[in-house]
Amino acid sequence: MMDQEIAHIPVMAQEVMASLNPHPGQVIVDCTIGMGGHAAGIAEKIGAKGLLIGIDRDLSSLDMARERLKEYPVKANFIQRDFRFIDHILDDLKIREVDGILYDLGISSYQLENPDRGFSIKMDGPLDMRMDRDNYISAYDLVNSLSETEISFILKHYGEERWHHRIARYLVRRREKNPIESTRDLSDTVLRAIPQRYRHQRIHPATRTFQAFRIAVNRELEALEISLNKSIPYLKNGGRLCVIAFHSLEDRIVKETFRRFRREGTITLINKKPMRPAEKEIDENPRARSARLRVAERIT
Repeated sequence: MMDQEIAHIPVMAQEVMASLNPHPGQVIVDCTIGMGGHAAGIAEKIGAKGLLIGIDRDLSSLDMARERLKEYPVKANFIQRDFRFIDHILDDLKIREVDGILYDLGISSYQLENPDRGFSIKMDGPLDMRMDRDNYISAYDLVNSLSETEISFILKHYGEERWHHRIARYLVRRREKNPIESTRDLSDTVLRAIPQRYRHQRIHPATRTFQAFRIAVNRELEALEISLNKSIPYLKNGGRLCVIAFHSLEDRIVKETFRRFRREGTITLINKKPMRPAEKEIDENPRARSARLRVAERIT
């Protein structure tokens, strides 16, 4: 029986389907297939004559997506790889053009709520944060080996953390006694670093720090920029590219990349401003509150 968590409705599912607009027989690439939430909707639309290419760095998520999509007749390729290599993936499959491409960025509920993965602030676990567990660098390595200046840079540029200097200093002092080994160690140290009057916020004070280290470990922003620049040339004329971003750093890369391709006359923007989830969806799924969907269409 499918796990209840796997069967959840993905963020902005209706908006994605309306924007991507998949049809029978089309070739669609889901660059972040995760647990297969969006992919299930795509598979239903493209049918037995269509082809779904599902990419993910996380082997566990990929296995769950494969299991979920068994009930659909669609032809599917499941590929464990960083989406920055989308050109190699499509070339290996001898695919020269596709009808649609989807990126649903960030981390999945499964990853966030599995303490062993080290993404969660709320649940204690090893300080890991690797999307691909075969990668040799984890959050533990960065937190315990980088200099105070390097940690401060990561927190400022990848987490937009106001207290980056203080947090970096506290982390370096803390690890002089013992290594920072768990998510709780990291979270508690961040809380001590932030001035007391700023500790009681709607969002946990360590959220930006966790985001920053996760992005650094997985080189997410670099991968996104590389992948977007490679993926647009593979779109057919009229093909759609949809990107759901969950924070301003990701969204800025998407916005600037789309603008550049639009100036070159390659794409047109379906929505000049990002679409946001409806209030009803946010009420039902608070994680959706920061989602922003941008859509582009190939025109040349």
